[in-house]
Amino acid sequence: MELGICSYSFHRTFDAGAMDVFSYITLCRELGCTQLDPLSQHILPALEDAGYRKQLQAAASDVGLPFGCIAVDFVDVYEPDPATRHANHIRAYRWLDVLAELGTRQARIEAGNPAEMSDEIFDALVIGYTDLVARGREAGLELLVENHRGALQQPEHVARLLEAVDGLGLLFDTNNWASGKQLMGWEMCAPYARAIHIKTFIFDENGNDPTVDLHQAIHLLQAAGYDDAWGIESTPRQLDEIEGVRRAIALVRRIVDS
Repeated sequence: MELGICSYSFHRTFDAGAMDVFSYITLCRELGCTQLDPLSQHILPALEDAGYRKQLQAAASDVGLPFGCIAVDFVDVYEPDPATRHANHIRAYRWLDVLAELGTRQARIEAGNPAEMSDEIFDALVIGYTDLVARGREAGLELLVENHRGALQQPEHVARLLEAVDGLGLLFDTNNWASGKQLMGWEMCAPYARAIHIKTFIFDENGNDPTVDLHQAIHLLQAAGYDDAWGIESTPRQLDEIEGVRRAIALVRRIVDS
């Protein structure tokens, strides 16, 4: 099974100073990952520091793992203010160049946080993503959007955007759907999935998360033809973050192989 762990799974450990991206890389190897999925905020110096980028490349090479899907924050494609939107676009270009240098395969660029999807906002997203997809393709990167915030938690808006932008893929988060629309999101958007964030929260005595039917989510993805890396974005409520990830991996492996 191809496996990645989004470094957000360890955000409390990062914030406490008990982990950095280099110890994250080592841990990913120990946990059986086949790729590295750090958040952009956990490799922020890479944006300006060529020496730091070489350190990242060396650390990844040492463990024999490529950079897989990197979620880039603070470059929202849509912002109400045109000047901010333009600045984000330029910063997104820079991130795509950096990720290409690191040999990254996929980059998630946020849509933004519009509460509603007006025609004006949708058109701005189509224009912005069309340009970024082309830029990513030139750099050898696949461009992804995520069902994450605001209007993009609505399955119909996600599907409409993906249909409108050729080459744009979906970072499919099992949890980030509007209230009452989780199953609709799974069913409607599974065919567009190009990368996955599987959310886990708590575990029962059988190793399942009783808050979400991950068996159904994963089997829908498999039925839709998904055969790429299974990404973990663990958010444990009662465990330390490393143990939470260990249990999430065990659960996902069991479901994928069933």
